[in-house]
This record gives sequence, C-alpha cells and structure tokens, in this order.
Amino acid sequence: MNAWDIFIRQFIEKEGYTLVLQGLGTTLIIAVAGLAIGLIIGSILAIVKIIPGKNPFLLVLQRFADVYVALFRGTPMVVQLLVVHFVLFPSLGIHILSEIEGTIAFGLNSAAYVCEIMRGGILSIDKGQTEAGRSLGLSYSTTMIKIVIPQAIKNVIPTMGNEFISLVKETSVLSFIAVVDVTKAFQTMANSSYEYVVPYLMLAVVYLVIVLIATFVIRILERRLRASDKR
Repeated sequence: MNAWDIFIRQFIEKEGYTLVLQGLGTTLIIAVAGLAIGLIIGSILAIVKIIPGKNPFLLVLQRFADVYVALFRGTPMVVQLLVVHFVLFPSLGIHILSEIEGTIAFGLNSAAYVCEIMRGGILSIDKGQTEAGRSLGLSYSTTMIKIVIPQAIKNVIPTMGNEFISLVKETSVLSFIAVVDVTKAFQTMANSSYEYVVPYLMLAVVYLVIVLIATFVIRILERRLRASDKR
C-alpha cells in the first residue's frame, strides 16, 4: 500500500475528514475572531497614540500603548500563547476552553499590529478632513469616528487582509495548548498511520487554498471600494 492509499484510507474510511473539517473550522473561527478583537483594541490604541495634548492621563495612556505594541510585536506568537494558557489564566484562577484562550491570545497579538496599521491609515488622511469636521462643530471623537476612521479603513484594507492571512498561518501553533486546529488534524492522521509525507503536503495545500481565497476576497473589496470612490 503506497502513501496515497494510506492517506485515502485514513481520510475517508477512518473518517479523518471529520477531524480535518473540525480543525479547519476552528482555525478560521479563531483567525476571524482574533482579527475582530485586534481591530477593536488596535483602533482604540491607534487613536490614543495620535490624540494631541499634554494631559498627564493621556500621556500615560500613550506610554501604555507604546509598551503594549512593543511587547506584542517583540515576542513570538507561540510564547504569548503559552503565557496566556499556562500563566495568565491559571494565576487568575480562571478556567476556560483552550479555544477561547487561543482567540484571546491572537486578538491581543493582532491588536498591536492593527494599532500601527490604523495609525498609519489615520495619519494618511489629509488634516483638512479633521479641520472640516471641527469647523462644523463636531467633537474630536465624533470627527474621528464619522469622518477620519472610515476613510482610513478604506486605505488599510489590503494591509488588514495581510494581517488576516498572517493570523491564519500563525494558528498552526494552537496545538501547543491542545487545540485541534487544521494542523493538529493532519498531524493526528499522520501519527495514526506513521506516514507523514502526504498528510503534511495536503496540510500545505489547505493553507495555500485558504490564503488564495482570502486574497481573492480582499481584491474584490478593494475593487468595490475604488468603484464607490469614483461615484
């Protein structure tokens, strides 16, 4: 029996496909939820970093944002995941599903990158937009939310897409905290048959397909946004 026959037997006859589908769902859910968390926290951090003023409380928040970004961008994702799973929640006496811990870890990590992405996007908007909003009597926060940030999001869509793709690929470390993601699914199939070549080649194909689909969707969004700007 050759390697392909062994893999087909594991995948179909022994219902390995159910584990793969479960792992694929977990991978996508954690990546999407992590990006959503990162978008919320990262946008807040970005706004904090660019708010002008000498208020002591604001300066403290800005230093916190700087430290946060440096910490999460300066340490590996797998280390952050292990700290969340083995240090943070146990020390707080909190017991939750490993999938939730993974989502939180990926969200916190993504927030650091989204912060810099959004900060660059906001700074790319002409200052006249902010001045126009303020001249109409809008507060700084209202101007940012209704005028500046929507335009900034349009500018950073491609970079946000790259961040999502990075999150999808980084989910391969979820097996460190016993989460059954798509990598763990194929790894389990390989360990069961002691045949590793085909399962890991198929794993690479699955990630490649996910990335290609995500890239295709991002390009469609870009085209639609460009078309709406021309109207």
